[in-house]
Amino acid sequence: MKRVRVIISGRVQGVGFRYFVQDNALRFGINGYVKNMPGGNVEIDAEGDEEPLERFLMACRQGPPQARVDDFVIQDVPVYGYTRFRIRHCNDI
Repeated sequence: MKRVRVIISGRVQGVGFRYFVQDNALRFGINGYVKNMPGGNVEIDAEGDEEPLERFLMACRQGPPQARVDDFVIQDVPVYGYTRFRIRHCNDI
């Protein structure tokens, strides 16, 4: 089990990016969340088995057709134990 936090910049808000990420999380069996951040970035907090997580991250690095990913910063963080994947909003705790 591995967990990462990813900050993505580019044209990633208003183009269906969070829904794309959520669909791929379900596809690869990844738990955690995705949310828009103030300033136009998107944050992904994801955990799962290492190989599916890597495939999930490769898909997210591409994004949906309307998106443009300029920067994709990955940070390893301690496993949290998420039980599902969801879209969060900026003010969610």
